[in-house]
Parts: sequence; C-alpha cells; structure tokens
Amino acid sequence: MSNEQDLEFVIDLYGDTVQRICILYLKNRSDTEDIFQNVFLKYWDCSAHFQSEDHRKSWIIRVTINQCKDLLKSFFRKNSVSIDSIEEISTETDFNENRYIREAVMRLPEKYKVAIYLHYFEGYPATEIATILNKNLNTVYTLLARGREMLKNVLGDDWYEQ
Repeated sequence: MSNEQDLEFVIDLYGDTVQRICILYLKNRSDTEDIFQNVFLKYWDCSAHFQSEDHRKSWIIRVTINQCKDLLKSFFRKNSVSIDSIEEISTETDFNENRYIREAVMRLPEKYKVAIYLHYFEGYPATEIATILNKNLNTVYTLLARGREMLKNVLGDDWYEQ
C-alpha cells in the first residue's frame, strides 16, 4: 500500500473519531478542521511502525488530544471568543446517541468528559483509556465513576442501566 493509499485508508477509518474528539475539546468547527489536518499531517510524517490497528488508533487519539490541548493553551485561543455555538456543532455531528445525553456529556469537566467519551462512545475499556491518557488505571476508574455520577445527577437515575 502506498503512503497516499495508507493515509486515505486511515482518514476513512479514523476521521470521524478525530472530529468528534476535537469537537469535545474545542467546540468550534474551524478549529476542529485545523486539528484534523494537523493530526493526519503528523501521521503522514510519522515513521513509527504500529504493532496493530489498536496501536495506530490509540496513537491517533493521543495525537488528537495533544493537538487540542496545545491549541487550547495557545495565546490566541485564550484571548479570543468563538462565534460558533455548541448547538450548531452538536447538530452537525452524529454521535448515535440521544441529544440530551450528548449535551450532558459535553457539559462535563474536561477530564471526565474525555474519559466518558472514550469509554461509551468509542468503546475503549478502562485499561486502554489509561494508556491513551497516560493515567493510572485506578484514576480512570475514578474519572468514569465520577463522570457517571455527574451525569446521573443531571439526567436522573435511569439514564444508564448497568
């Protein structure tokens, strides 16, 4: 497979995931598009050999999160106001979930939001989330439990059946 074919394959496979993670962090369509390009440019330039598809996906998610955090820490981002609203972004994206639940997840503090998103929307187990976020496994369990509790307070007891 040529580099271009590989890049197209990876964009087709993981492009939606990258966009959703960017929207969770940035809540802005134009910034999401910028980070999307940056992530796949980094992938294009990357010389790493991935052990598996899961390893490649984890790498892409990690790079996406880091790119989003870097943008959020930038001087420009701290000193400007976005004219895009979260409502416009959330209606453009299909999370295949109830809109009310999606909005509640989007309002969680960042550390809980990311853990909840990776677990429930991307299907990652806590062990892989710990690796992706560079956190202790017990910390991830705590983030998930606290995030669920916050959602339970907003959505009521029966939003999630265990």
